[in-house]
Amino acid sequence: MTKAAELAKWGEVTTNGQVSGRRNIIINGAMNVAQRSASVTGIGAADGYFTCDRWGVYQGSTAGRLTMTQTADGPSGFANCMKLDCTTADTSIAAGEFFILRQSLEGQDVQQLKYGTSDAEKITVSFYVKGNASAKYTCELQNNDNTRTIAQTFDVTTSWSRVVLTFNADTSQGFDDDNAISLTMLLWLHAGSNFTGGTFVSNTWADTVTNKRVGDSVTSFFDSTDRTFFITGVQMEVGSQATPFEHRSFGEELALCERYYEEGDMSIRSSVNTVARLAVQYRVEKRAVPTFLVYYDSNKTTDGVVNRGNSELTGCAESSTVNFGNWEKNTGGNTDSADFAWYWTASAEL
Repeated sequence: MTKAAELAKWGEVTTNGQVSGRRNIIINGAMNVAQRSASVTGIGAADGYFTCDRWGVYQGSTAGRLTMTQTADGPSGFANCMKLDCTTADTSIAAGEFFILRQSLEGQDVQQLKYGTSDAEKITVSFYVKGNASAKYTCELQNNDNTRTIAQTFDVTTSWSRVVLTFNADTSQGFDDDNAISLTMLLWLHAGSNFTGGTFVSNTWADTVTNKRVGDSVTSFFDSTDRTFFITGVQMEVGSQATPFEHRSFGEELALCERYYEEGDMSIRSSVNTVARLAVQYRVEKRAVPTFLVYYDSNKTTDGVVNRGNSELTGCAESSTVNFGNWEKNTGGNTDSADFAWYWTASAEL
């Protein structure tokens, strides 16, 4: 069967080499959405989500620090990328240190991989990378439901290049069909001997063995304050072929991101009576009941405080459903009308 016939079988067509139909399992692979911030310094001391949506940091005990930015420096066809810039080096790597850039996926969104069956599919991961100098890092896929992993190393040069990694299928263990973490893509950028000390076996699914997770002779991103790492165009798709990157509209990508994180602001004039209550309807239903927080200022630095008539109102109670965030404050009998201004975030990240 020809490639065109095979695509037609699945209801897909090609135009100038472009493959139609939804293919990319990764969200915000082109780094276009950055609701939280476009630039954050001092990253490396804590886990979290900092700039580009859906791309989290997972770290362990490193003294290295970096600045993460969404920057307009992508290869042809990409307006944005994520840039990591080492600001504090860590050349004395303790055994348990690590730094990972990752994206986690819900089980119900990876059922098409058919894992745990004889029909299990290969996975092809592709992305564009560059750095200030040549480097080697590790890309790992983790089956979170069954504590299994598979990994391959990849090279970075000083020019934009597309990395293509095809991972073998796993017929032995499947994914739960739910909204919890089932599959995670991890980019290991720094790791101590607890993760590198064993014999690394490339492209083979196995029960997780900690000291075999990271490849041989890999680079530490924190080896120098000159070190940089740029990435964009991240795609994960079913099968052994890397197709052209699937560009989605900004509005569609934003909605996909808002299932996990959303933020906004509200201003209202109200007679508060003895209890002030405000509610916001989320633009997108959340993956799960999110953590809903309100703030006095747009920098979102102090939770539980709102602006009431140019003064702070503290001691707020916050609650949420998957569709609404709610805020409430007993005002102690103050019945005056008041202007309320507040900023809010709702996070249901994996």
